[in-house]
Amino acid sequence: MAATTWDALKDKKSELIRKALEGSVFVADISATAISTLTTTGAALNALPAGYEDLGQISKDGLSWGRSVDISDVTSWGATEPTRSDVTKDVTTLKCVAQETKLLTIGLHTGADVSAVVGTIATGEVAIAKPAISASRYYRVLAISVDIGDGGEIYIARYLPRAKIVDYAEQKWSDGDDPIQYDLTWQSFVDSTLGYSEKYYWGGPGWLALLDEMGIEIDT
Repeated sequence: MAATTWDALKDKKSELIRKALEGSVFVADISATAISTLTTTGAALNALPAGYEDLGQISKDGLSWGRSVDISDVTSWGATEPTRSDVTKDVTTLKCVAQETKLLTIGLHTGADVSAVVGTIATGEVAIAKPAISASRYYRVLAISVDIGDGGEIYIARYLPRAKIVDYAEQKWSDGDDPIQYDLTWQSFVDSTLGYSEKYYWGGPGWLALLDEMGIEIDT
């Protein structure tokens, strides 16, 4: 094998380091059309199908993605490590803290069906009773983050075609720095029609400009 130097061997490119400078979480009823592609000709963003609504402002912490994996190991006589290993659970979660108070966030936080909610004619007041039986309400959830590269915007997205809220953190009311917030944790489930529980997307003009450097070939 031929000799080389460290400078010749290493391949480090700082322009390939990504950050989520901003982003949004879009939520739609499970009956909405599923997302198929993130971008269109020229690497521009596609308009979303009808029914997808932005959660709005998100807390400074941004979005937190979790992945819980359980493994079943087979151990054998005389072996010092598992002789077989199988994944028995692989679950994706998304945690976000919405800061806007509006019908979408109120509905998600209370767990109530707010499709028929209106303000009273005399005062505009809205009242919602917490459901006596918590329904398993499923949604389509698209999270998009935006970065800036030399070639323009770079979009990194994850799509949960069938997701529901599985945890609500405490809600704090105070006159401090934090507004009244809606801390939600989503879990993804397989959509039986689409055949997956999560899809990853990368795109945008800045992404297109970096394909060669990232080692990704263009489909011909």
